[in-house]
Amino acid sequence: QVQLVESGGGLVQPGGSLRLSCAASGLSFDNYAIAWFRQTPGKEREGVSCITPSGRRPDYADSVKGRFTISRDNAKNTVYLQMNRLKPEDTAVYYCAADWGPDMSFCARVPGRYYHWGQGTQVTVSS
Repeated sequence: QVQLVESGGGLVQPGGSLRLSCAASGLSFDNYAIAWFRQTPGKEREGVSCITPSGRRPDYADSVKGRFTISRDNAKNTVYLQMNRLKPEDTAVYYCAADWGPDMSFCARVPGRYYHWGQGTQVTVSS
């Protein structure tokens, strides 16, 4: 049974930092691209960042480029999202998701590509 478990969310002041983790089990982790999405009530799920199985060619939404960094540790079956200089508009529930693709040379931040999803972790940026 595939499980993705997000952690690291919380309340932070504007300008602060958080690091989200996505721990995976039940799958051959190094054959999967992993993406982070976020969603607020009444809005569509937004692709924040993704990373290929090899860890090369990460991709970012324009809204987070230069502030967020995605990385993965295949030995720990974990993907991280380092979020710096957080803004109130980053407030959302953040989800990680997995897309099978061992030969994938680039990833896509499209929700429909991802079959396995975590339950989400809340990030609130507020003073």
